[in-house]
Amino acid sequence: MKVLIIEDDERIRSFLKKGLEQAGFTVDAVGEGELGLEMALDPGYAVAVVDLMLPGRDGLSIIEEMRGRGVQTPVLILSARRSVDDRVRGLQQGGDDYLTKPFSFSELLARVRVLARRAQLNPAPTELVVADLRLDRISRVAWRRGVRVELTPKEFALLELLMAVPGQPVSRTVILERLWGYFFDPQTNVVDVLVSRVRAKVDRDFEPKRIRTVRGVGYVLDPL
Repeated sequence: MKVLIIEDDERIRSFLKKGLEQAGFTVDAVGEGELGLEMALDPGYAVAVVDLMLPGRDGLSIIEEMRGRGVQTPVLILSARRSVDDRVRGLQQGGDDYLTKPFSFSELLARVRVLARRAQLNPAPTELVVADLRLDRISRVAWRRGVRVELTPKEFALLELLMAVPGQPVSRTVILERLWGYFFDPQTNVVDVLVSRVRAKVDRDFEPKRIRTVRGVGYVLDPL
């Protein structure tokens, strides 16, 4: 199961990532609010662990945006704020649990596991459908207008990422983090090469073209 950590303290972020991976989870970890939101909009995570005080965008606004867009990933809020009012506000904004800093890792792990079990009762859809595109997450096969599209694992992962948030631009940074697991040199063209390959298979022989470049931002899958 995949867990997303959005925490700006590098020491805490690394500690949580290592501990959760040792407990058997697949973990993505970011330290900035806007990037965290982009990743949190992907419904494929079992749990999101979200700090409230973040650069770029605070944790409560991330949770509010997730819920507003229909993303129901369980959220464990991390915060140094200890008052009852703060906890109530976090839960009212869409958080599912609240843990104050400092905390023990064993308690956090127990809470993540509880939320992950809840996610298993309400799993992410096994099939994504956007206009004339269909993608099966189980068989790892995609179709455009009923025509099977042969994709490599990386190509499939990119298309899945774009189809999970139709109409929502996905940045090159998020694509790098999600598909390669770490940050490349920002001047690398691996994302552009991969997008070009997917376009050749998904768009070249069909109209309208679905994958669009958003200049200065990234790429978006147009649903209309």
